[in-house]
Amino acid sequence: MEPNPYTAPAETRIGHVHLKVADIPRALAFWRDVLGLAVMLERPGAAFLSAGGYHHHIALNTWESEGGSPPPAHHTGLYHVALLYPDRAALAAVLKRVVEAGMRIDGASDHGVSEAIYLRDPDGNGVELYRDRPREEWPRDEAGAMTMFTRRLDVAALLAEA
Repeated sequence: MEPNPYTAPAETRIGHVHLKVADIPRALAFWRDVLGLAVMLERPGAAFLSAGGYHHHIALNTWESEGGSPPPAHHTGLYHVALLYPDRAALAAVLKRVVEAGMRIDGASDHGVSEAIYLRDPDGNGVELYRDRPREEWPRDEAGAMTMFTRRLDVAALLAEA
């Protein structure tokens, strides 16, 4: 198959993600109560949440999954949904909420261009909480091209900022 010459407009963004969950109240306890997303609309079998009053960034539904279990390891599906925080202080604040809620953190990485915390919601969906560094701080090679890496993020130092 030949590559398609089409390029998406630079303003294109991921508008929202729908997640299949087993139990709406349990999912809301994480997405609303821990991560702080606001419920914009709730109806039987679904809830729509956002930050900043957008119609929804995350939708939770049980339309095909009520009472279900997470997909088994080593199968296809969503790797993670990433929530981008505006700055390091906001990332530190949500990390503090995650820790105080007793949530298990799967990983924490410094990618040069961003800092990220990885965990799972109650249904096993991967969640990345991250902040981007300003573009002028991104690592670059000798030719000026952006480079990325994965290094251990100092979680204790980040928490100290909360």
